[in-house]
Amino acid sequence: MALIKFPTKSLNTDSVNPFVSTVFDNLFNDSFISDRLIARVPAVNISETEKAYRIELSAPGLEKSDFKINVDKKVITISADKKEESVSEEKLYSKKEFNYSSFSRSFTLPDTVDYNSIDASYEGGILAVTVGKKEDAIIAKRLIEVK
Repeated sequence: MALIKFPTKSLNTDSVNPFVSTVFDNLFNDSFISDRLIARVPAVNISETEKAYRIELSAPGLEKSDFKINVDKKVITISADKKEESVSEEKLYSKKEFNYSSFSRSFTLPDTVDYNSIDASYEGGILAVTVGKKEDAIIAKRLIEVK
C-alpha cells in the first residue's frame, strides 16, 4: 500500500500563479525536511524517581570524552562535539573527508535539585545523567492508620 501526499489548498493563494505558492507551501511544510532538521538533536528521555531525576540521551557513535556537561544556576547543558578525519590514499589520488557532528541540549532544573549529586555515565550509545534531589525534597513514605 502506498501513501500519496496530495497538495493542500493554501489560504493565501497567488491569483497570478497559484501553482507557485502551492509548491512552496508543500516544500516548506514537507515532513521529509522537518524530520531531517529534528534528527540533528538526540532524543531525550526524562524520568523522576523518589531520590533523583534521570536524563537519558541517545547519542550512538560518540565517546565519553566527546561530552561536556555544564551546570549554571538552574540550567544543565549537555553538549557533544566530535570531529573525524578520514584519509584515503590510493594509487594516483588522495581523498580527505572531514566530518563534524555536534549538539547542545539545555534543561531547566527544579529547586529540589542537590547540585553535589550529579553523575553521568555513557554506555551502549546512551548518555545517562542522574541528578539527585535534596533530602528535604524526598517524600517520606509512611502508612497512615484510619481511625
